[in-house]
Amino acid sequence: MTTGRWMGRSGKRTRRLRRAVATAAFGVAILLTGVVAASGGAEKASGGCVPTARDAEGPFYKPGAPVRASTGSGLSVRGKVLGAPDCRPLPGARVEWWQANSGGDYDDAHRGTRSAAAGGEYAFTTDFPGKYPFRPRHIHFKVSAPGFAPLTTQLYLRGGETSVTFDLVLSPSTPPSR
Repeated sequence: MTTGRWMGRSGKRTRRLRRAVATAAFGVAILLTGVVAASGGAEKASGGCVPTARDAEGPFYKPGAPVRASTGSGLSVRGKVLGAPDCRPLPGARVEWWQANSGGDYDDAHRGTRSAAAGGEYAFTTDFPGKYPFRPRHIHFKVSAPGFAPLTTQLYLRGGETSVTFDLVLSPSTPPSR
C-alpha cells in the first residue's frame, strides 16, 4: 500500500490511527494506576495508614447521587472509611459511587451515596460494571469527611467477583503539626 493510499486525500486514516493509539495509551496508563488503587486497603506504614491513591474522576460524575443501598445486584461492595495517619474510622463520611451499566454507558441508575456507619463501615450492592471502551471494568468513588481532603478514586475489578472489600483512607486536609 502506498503512503498516499494509506493516508487518503484528507489523512483521515492517519488521524483515526493516531486517535486509537492515544486512546489505547491512556487506557494502559489508567490500568497501571488502577492496579495501585485496587489495593485500596488500609495498608499500615510505620504504625499508620497510607492514604488511598487518587484516580481520575472522569467526565461522568454528577453531584447529588441519591442515598441508597443498592444500584443493582450481583456484586457486593463493602469497606471502611478511615483517616490517615492513625487509621481511625470516620463515621458519617459520605461515599458516592458511579459506574457504567451492563451496556458500558453511565446512567443515573448506577449512581449512589451512603454514609459510613459508626465504625467507618459502608456497603452497597450493584451490578457488575459494564465494559467501557479502552478501560478495565471499574467503579468510581468520591469520599468526603470533615477535616479530611476529599478523595476521588476507582476500584478496578478483574472479573467474576461477587463480593469485594475496598477500604478508603483519607488524608487530613491540613498536615499534622510537628
